Amino acid sequence: MDERAARRTRSILMFLGPLLHEFDEFKLPYAGGCDLGARTVHPHMAALSKMGLTVTATDRNYHAHVVRSTVPERQVTLIERGDTVTENAIMAAARTPGTTVLRNASGNYMVQDLCFFLELLGVRIEGIGTTTLTIHGVETIDVDVEYYISEDPIEAMSLLTAGIVTRSEITVRRCPIEFLEVEFAVLEEMGQKLELSDEYTSHNGKTRLVDVTVKPSDLSAPMDKIHPMPFPGLNIDNLPFFAVICATATGQSVIYDWVYDNRAIHLSKLSELGANIQLMDAHRLLIIGPPPGAAARSRRLPHSDRRCASCSPPSPRVAPRT
Repeated sequence: MDERAARRTRSILMFLGPLLHEFDEFKLPYAGGCDLGARTVHPHMAALSKMGLTVTATDRNYHAHVVRSTVPERQVTLIERGDTVTENAIMAAARTPGTTVLRNASGNYMVQDLCFFLELLGVRIEGIGTTTLTIHGVETIDVDVEYYISEDPIEAMSLLTAGIVTRSEITVRRCPIEFLEVEFAVLEEMGQKLELSDEYTSHNGKTRLVDVTVKPSDLSAPMDKIHPMPFPGLNIDNLPFFAVICATATGQSVIYDWVYDNRAIHLSKLSELGANIQLMDAHRLLIIGPPPGAAARSRRLPHSDRRCASCSPPSPRVAPRT
């Protein structure tokens, strides 16, 4: 394993759940990760301990020891409803014979995808998409399957945001609506016009999709603060997009990130692009939008006053190197 690369990510933690079925003892490098603030690994260790894993922190490594569970049924309540914590526990339970009831589980899109995939591998899982999962583990998994992961709601929201802040009419196809409904409700409260197609199904046969058309709209600040919540709430990874959107909305908006210590500080960088932003504290950001009609007027400038690719002078021709 490339230890230097492993220590730069948190995904190294995702090896704990699967590897406890392969080895009685193993080591993994310490998890690194993003700069959003301190993030504990304790929820992973607490959940996996119920399936026989104990971890000792040694010299820059997690030293894992496994005593496999032999009880026919186990109850595991996660102390944090995190996506990766839930996935780690699911992968551990999938090959732990007997029944594991997982409570306070995340129902987010990546967790559902993992469950749908494991079902194809012969693992029966009840309660997918809810906070209580019942996993009927199997001792071995040895089957070839083909599975399509679902479309990504964060990617969809990034494209929709581009259309919203530029007051463009665009259509983003294959948006996983189940994981964007709260975001759309907030946008509609702000005055954003959205047109949704009839629902259809992703290639995985499970995820509900729609095509979403963004219409140019005059936005106003939401009545309440915008804050993330575990699924089915507003996705924490979509919160930064709302900071960009609120910078174009009339009135004062508050972005409240209660999860990470430093994300609000990172979002204050939008001021370098001309946004009127005030950092209230490490978790809250006050965004003061333009006066009424300012955004619409900026889009009605004569064509000669706007810079675009079609108006730019052609690039000088450069002779190819021989």
